[in-house]
Parts: sequence; C-alpha cells; structure tokens
Amino acid sequence: MAGLKCAVSWTPKQISCAMTIKGLQSALVVNHRFYSSVPKGKKEEIRDGPGLADFITKSSSEIKEEYFARRRRLPLPPWLKTTIPTSKSYNKLKKDLRSLKLHTVCEEARCPNIGECWGGESGTATATIMVLGDTCTRGCRFCSVKTARNPPPPDPDEPVNTAVALAEWGLDYVVLTSVDRDDLPDGGSKHFADTVKEIKKRISTMLVETLTPDFRGDKEAIAAVVNSGVDVYAHNVETVRNLQWLVRDPRANYEQSLEVLRYAKSINPKIVTKTSIMLGLGETDENVLQTLKDLRDIDVDCVTLGQYMQPTRYHIKVKEYVTPEKFQHWEKIGNELGFAYTASGPLVRSSYKAGEFYLKNLVEKRSKNAALEDACQ
Repeated sequence: MAGLKCAVSWTPKQISCAMTIKGLQSALVVNHRFYSSVPKGKKEEIRDGPGLADFITKSSSEIKEEYFARRRRLPLPPWLKTTIPTSKSYNKLKKDLRSLKLHTVCEEARCPNIGECWGGESGTATATIMVLGDTCTRGCRFCSVKTARNPPPPDPDEPVNTAVALAEWGLDYVVLTSVDRDDLPDGGSKHFADTVKEIKKRISTMLVETLTPDFRGDKEAIAAVVNSGVDVYAHNVETVRNLQWLVRDPRANYEQSLEVLRYAKSINPKIVTKTSIMLGLGETDENVLQTLKDLRDIDVDCVTLGQYMQPTRYHIKVKEYVTPEKFQHWEKIGNELGFAYTASGPLVRSSYKAGEFYLKNLVEKRSKNAALEDACQ
C-alpha cells in the first residue's frame, strides 16, 4: 500500500490496525491545530491573567485554622454542666424499664436532665415513656434516636406493660411520647390511644400527657389520641420557621406542626395543648418572637424553650449557647403574650419535671371549672 513501507509482508488485520492508528494521529494533529488557532493577543491575555495565588487571600496556616474551627464544637458553658446520675431512684427506674422492655426518650435522646427527673423521691421521679419502639422512620438532624425505613413492628403488649409499670411506680403525672412511625398506616395513633386507655383503666386519677409526632397531618390519627382521655396534648414545632428545613426531616414542617396543635384544640377546646422550641440553632430574636405569636394565634396553652445540645459530632452543630438571662427574657415574653405556662431555661426540655407540677395543677383547675359549668347548665 502507498504510504506504508515495511521490510516484512503485512496481514490484512495488521494493515487495518495501522490505518486506524494513522487516523488517530491525524485527528490529534487537527485538534492541535484547532486550539492553536487562538489569536496571539488572546494567548498573551490568558498568560498574563490571574493565577491560583490571586484567588487565595489567606496563608495555608490561616486556612487550616478556619477549617478546624468550623469542625470544632463550642466549649460547654458552666451553666450547662450537670452531675452524673447515681441515686437509688434512678437505678430502680432504669431496672424496671429494662425488665418490662420499655424505652424512654430520656435515654434515647440523651437528655441532660435524666438525673434530676429520674432521681426524685417517691412520687416525684418522672420518666417520659417512649412507645412504638426505639427506632424512628425519620432522620432529624438534632435527634440521636436511631432510624430505619422499616423498624420492627410495635410490641402489642406495650400498652398493658406501660400501664402496669406506671401503676407500680405510683406517679400522678406521666408523659408518653413516641418515635415517628411513617411505616404504619395510622402513624401509630391507635397504639398511642390504647396506651392512654390502659393507663386510665388502672389509675383513673393519673394525668397523662402525650407528646406526639405529626402523624403526617392525618386528622383521624390526631383525633384518636385526643379522644383517648389524654389530659395534655403536646407536639413540638422544634425550631423557628426559617430553620425547619435545616433541622427537621423533610417530611416535617412548621405549618403542619401548627395545624396538628390547632386541630387538637378544635376537637376538645378544654384540652391543654403544649409545644417546645430549641434555641441555639442560629435563630434570631425576631424569629423566636414570631414563633411565640404564631403559637398563641392557635391558642397553644404551654410552651417550653430550652438550649439545643448536639448529641454527637454527626448531628447539627450548636451555633450559640443562649445565656440564662436570655431564657428569662423569653419566659417574660411568653407570659406577656398570654401563655398559661412558659418554661424557659438552658436545661428545660419539652417533658420537664418542674413543668409537670404546674401542668398538673392547671389540668385539675380546668377540670373543676368544666364540672362547675356543667352543673350550672
């Protein structure tokens, strides 16, 4: 073949291969010529343009320091340091919970008040029982409860076991909460309601607060819990409106949480409604004030405000440790806005022993007033 000179004879396959290589070489030459067609003036402009150093305004040591500063946790202020729980009441409560296969949000969420709430004397120790298992179907960035798409099915004996345990402890106020169970058709609302009914069946005088998920906004599910005989219906908005997307699972949102609280009150206007807000996530004073106003607009009775605490390094970081003085300010604002009860403090949580004493009195007072109204009619 013309253009191919070789001392040995070539097979058709070798010739085809040589032609392919020659074609690739030609293509490379064409491409080289194409890029080489940039005008000389443009080449000089590119050569004399900004380099990498022009985009770096800080030294390598400064960049390294900023990187690690972003990863570093804020040091814990003295007002947030608590003692390790060791009391007899604490140990007994923990043992009872394990023997009955019950879970508490106190342990699962690593609550800093576990020593105080579990460590009281007889009749004052408080545990927030978590029904529907210990595995959540959502992944909020502030919560350390373990998650899964399809958690194990709820324990059918849990409502009875919970009621039996509470009857033995002799408490007069209990909080029931749960993980989100989006895998269940009713979100677990029937299980919630059955637990309340079992408790009331055994101790009719015990006051029960339910801290519920949003049930995806399902009104039938909300009604099932409200109509179970519960005394306080709680659901947490968790944070201010503009931080919802950053803090909570995408299936939760501000408007849906407000609607849960509004609908619960519409079913039973005499029921006490309650919610909680975490501070220290980057919210502004204007954000917090607007959230409190939104809650009062739907007639929420009680609100708690507490410091967000990062449970592990994999969770959303604390932006600020709010001072006790600032929490006192929000307590004053809450009272001025008309909340029946505002608990605001660095270690305050949605289920907090100090608040339960007040809520107990509030529920009993409303029950007496309702009885008087019925008698007068």
